[in-house]
Amino acid sequence: MYVEGLFDLNELLMMHVVQPADQKQQHFANMMDKAENRYFPVFEKVLKDHGKDFLVGNQLSRADVQLLEIILMAEEYKPDILAKFPLLQSFKARISNIPTIKKFLQPGSQRKPPTREEDIAKAIKIFRS
Repeated sequence: MYVEGLFDLNELLMMHVVQPADQKQQHFANMMDKAENRYFPVFEKVLKDHGKDFLVGNQLSRADVQLLEIILMAEEYKPDILAKFPLLQSFKARISNIPTIKKFLQPGSQRKPPTREEDIAKAIKIFRS
């Protein structure tokens, strides 16, 4: 469930930028609804039920890094998306403060900024020609 949920939510977030203009608003509403009412509640419950700092076991895993990236992407679209999820807020803070991750998240690091609309339009034009 964890992996499938991570990949499903990641795909929703990534595909939003390439939605046609007439479908963008509907896709956004669907994406936020699924994040807030389907996926984030499951991850919140996992953290609550096993009482650990990580999604799986007692050490950092790829699932933790993936969930952090999804949270950061979701917050780019809706900054208060974690308002109803205190354990995910704590998770984000805890994972973001791991020294190597903290360094990666700093301005000027290799982390890519959100894709700009004009860059997406150029890419779509290239691939469709």
